[in-house]
Amino acid sequence: MDCELSTVIESSARPSVAMTKKAMTMRGQDRLEAIRGQIKSLPTGPGLYFMKGPKDKVLYIGKAKNLRSRVASYFQAGGEMTSARGPKIAEMINKVRTVDFLETETEVDAMLKEARLIKDIRPPYNTDLVDDKTFPYLEITTGDNFPGVHITRKPRPTGRRLFGPFAGAKDLRQVMVVLQKIFKFRTCNLDIKEDDPKRRFFRPCLLYSIKQCTAPCAAKIDKQQYKKNIEDLIRFLRSKRSTILRRLRRQMAEAAEALQYEKAAMFRDRIRLIEHLDRRGIPDEDVQPEVFAADPTEALVQLRKLLRAPEPVRIIEGIDVAHIAGTESVGSLVKFIDGRPFKSGYRRFKIKTARGIDDYAMIAEVVKRRYKYALRGEELWPDLVLIDGGRGHLHAAEAALVEMNAPSVRIASIAKKEEDIYLQASPKPLKLPAHSPVRKLLQYVRDEAHRFAQHYFHILRTKKVIGKKY
Repeated sequence: MDCELSTVIESSARPSVAMTKKAMTMRGQDRLEAIRGQIKSLPTGPGLYFMKGPKDKVLYIGKAKNLRSRVASYFQAGGEMTSARGPKIAEMINKVRTVDFLETETEVDAMLKEARLIKDIRPPYNTDLVDDKTFPYLEITTGDNFPGVHITRKPRPTGRRLFGPFAGAKDLRQVMVVLQKIFKFRTCNLDIKEDDPKRRFFRPCLLYSIKQCTAPCAAKIDKQQYKKNIEDLIRFLRSKRSTILRRLRRQMAEAAEALQYEKAAMFRDRIRLIEHLDRRGIPDEDVQPEVFAADPTEALVQLRKLLRAPEPVRIIEGIDVAHIAGTESVGSLVKFIDGRPFKSGYRRFKIKTARGIDDYAMIAEVVKRRYKYALRGEELWPDLVLIDGGRGHLHAAEAALVEMNAPSVRIASIAKKEEDIYLQASPKPLKLPAHSPVRKLLQYVRDEAHRFAQHYFHILRTKKVIGKKY
């Protein structure tokens, strides 16, 4: 009897398991069909796509020349994802619930925004671009008597004009050679002074002999003429470069007509390289905070003295808020450890309780929501909380911590424009010189909090793509 009962139970269970698997397959097919329906509405131009899982969490960020075509390639009917893209991508696709997108004007815009978003959001299925690798700049050292032109990933803090960041260093190095043949600027790191009498006896390098540099190092050109060459270069980099491109195209056509195909190919390559100068961003818009970070060692020592802290200042958290006329308000929190950004500690908050244009209430809300975990003993308290704003913003954060019955926490704020620093115990703002390491470090934390709030705030306004990671 037991055997018969066992057989009945087993046989009755099999259809149940089969039905469950069938139901799961049906749900999976429904999910894929829903996503394929979303893909049909994607644009065919360049941009970023966001693979989002349960609770709108961003799983993966990618860029595309054609958004619709690129995203559709992940969800082709009958496609074997594991063999085509590997087990990790196949695993990610099984978690995707929706796909969102952000259009960009060019592929370069998409590339730069992708790098920035991946560094800040750190989606679990993005393995590239999460480190501190940066895009290069073209730097003109306008603060020098005879400005040099360099490719750099670490620009000078002052006395320079930047172009970029550029999408690739290889093309930039090649186009530098072409530009130097035209404008004959120096690329060396010599400290050349106009009033140095020894310049007349200096032997210039090979670039002068092959007419790629005017050799200001050897007084072969005066300061005014060299300055004009640099101004022409800056004007060229800022313009559409149509005059030079027309001349090169004419020279290419003439060489081709004369059957001088190698010469025509040389002009063709130069045209291509100069056109690649447009594969760049704008320094103020495509910000790379990692590029401009100073060595924090001295700053942290001085900051400890300034705050009269018994222990070293290691953890600094910066807070800022962003909104338009009190709507779509967001708050940001960035974490620095030993003077450097700790991206895993970044958080973004959608303001819930503050109403209207009330920055103080928004700051208070962010402080309460952030430090309730530290109050429970689930996270560490920072050594310093830095608020973007003036004395009123500092008091708002201070009052919020008092209301929470929080332990004593050091708070400071730094105001824009005047760059005044407000401390809890000081009745007057602290005015540090522009070159002060402490001021530079606090500005970096403040600017990073501001950028983190503003950057995602503007994207949120355009398209709700970031999801609920923060």
